Amino acid sequence: MPLLPYVLAALSLAQQGRRPMPAGQAPPPKQTVAAKAETKAETAPPVVTHHTIMLDGAPLHYTATTGMLPLKNDVGVTEAYVFFVAYTRDGEDVTKRPLVFAFNGGPGAASVFVHLGFLGPKRVVTLPNGHFPPPPYGLADNPSTLLTDADLVFLDPVGTGFSRPATPELGPKFWSLDGDIQSVGEFIRMYLTRYDRWSSPLFVLGESYGTTRAAGLSLYLADNGINLNGVVLVSTILKFQGAGDMSFALDFPTECATAWYHHKLAPSLETSVQATVDEAIKWDKAVYEPALMAGDTMSPAQKAAVVAGLQKYLGLRRSFIVDSNLRISMPAFQKELLRSEGKTVGRLDARFTGLDNDNAAPRPEYDPSDAAVEAPFTSAFNSYVRDKLGFRTDAVYDVMGQGVHGWQFPRGGIDVAVRLREAMAKNRYMKVFIGEGYYDMATPFYAVDYTFSHMNLDPSLRANVETHRYESGHMIYLKVSQLQKIIGDLKTFVNSATHEAPKSE
Repeated sequence: MPLLPYVLAALSLAQQGRRPMPAGQAPPPKQTVAAKAETKAETAPPVVTHHTIMLDGAPLHYTATTGMLPLKNDVGVTEAYVFFVAYTRDGEDVTKRPLVFAFNGGPGAASVFVHLGFLGPKRVVTLPNGHFPPPPYGLADNPSTLLTDADLVFLDPVGTGFSRPATPELGPKFWSLDGDIQSVGEFIRMYLTRYDRWSSPLFVLGESYGTTRAAGLSLYLADNGINLNGVVLVSTILKFQGAGDMSFALDFPTECATAWYHHKLAPSLETSVQATVDEAIKWDKAVYEPALMAGDTMSPAQKAAVVAGLQKYLGLRRSFIVDSNLRISMPAFQKELLRSEGKTVGRLDARFTGLDNDNAAPRPEYDPSDAAVEAPFTSAFNSYVRDKLGFRTDAVYDVMGQGVHGWQFPRGGIDVAVRLREAMAKNRYMKVFIGEGYYDMATPFYAVDYTFSHMNLDPSLRANVETHRYESGHMIYLKVSQLQKIIGDLKTFVNSATHEAPKSE
């Protein structure tokens, strides 16, 4: 199902709507002497280190492997180097041990967020509510790490992190929907080969545009002899196409959840976010969607009912709703909800608030949730990879699209839901995990649900898809309680998908 019109505008932004990467941007200059020196880090053997963390009073011993894998073309010429950090739990049988390949999105984002915020054995220190303490930023043991149940490989697609094309001219080969999927698929094949993991149960996990990549990978890998046990989609977007009026109905439940969080609704709706959103969705289906589909033929009674409902469930001024023609875009909502307080709400995480220079502007000047996360992760990773993992380089770790120069999107938009459906039909054991945040305005949960209910999945495959919703934003794991919850759900999912009983015809 098409998602939101404003998402189309975000297609050229870095991970979770951050830095722009104009299609016409010139490639970086030819290699300098300093850049040539970096080839030593690119071609050096991976660094292997050994570590221990304490979980519930017991030690977890593991090995970290940090380095580069070369991507070669059909005649054996290296075209790119892909940086990765892999964690394997010591003393395990790798033929039975699940293996998860994890990455972020953007396109143009490094894997640092799912690595040091979510799954890895170390985690950037946050406050319990998901906000950050003042700098400097530190790391601590992650008591919720998925390493207890699966080995982990965090990879940075070409142009992100330390991953680079072998020459600047080769960059565009990797910076498109299919070029990206093929290169990550080749990295996975190479890793399975070099580290003898062909017999392991296999999973891919993506966040944001990483879910687009993961869905595409599920079919690409299957067509190249690698079947997955599971696909994990966190803050999902599978379709980038205009949705017309339907997009406003799909945005509405997330806007309602945000209004609930900021106490803009009547006391009768203050019980819980789940109960409030469930009630709002019923109204959405019964009143808002039919009225929007009526378009210019909407009756006066329908219009009055919509105005009243939007006031009730969004806490907005009647005049703003009427002036918006009953269609409240996400950017307009982010600016309007707390305008009377001189604040905006975040796009990635609507629990965060910002302060704009122009309170009368129609949309926020920046995303306060984005502004809060980049520096802590960048700082913590640069220290960790050199001091603890022993990977020494002077190169810049490109967190947010700085290394990608001109991503090419297919004309007509993107739809990888059809690829995921085909992969599920070809591999009926493959399970799909969907993680959604109530306060995620970048990939709203109701739009994700709509996509999956319109995939034309065979009824026999619907049980292979499970959806979980969390009281957090785009980066679900920032809030400690929700990190614990989603990791618990993921451990159950991985173990279930690993030990699936044979299906009968």
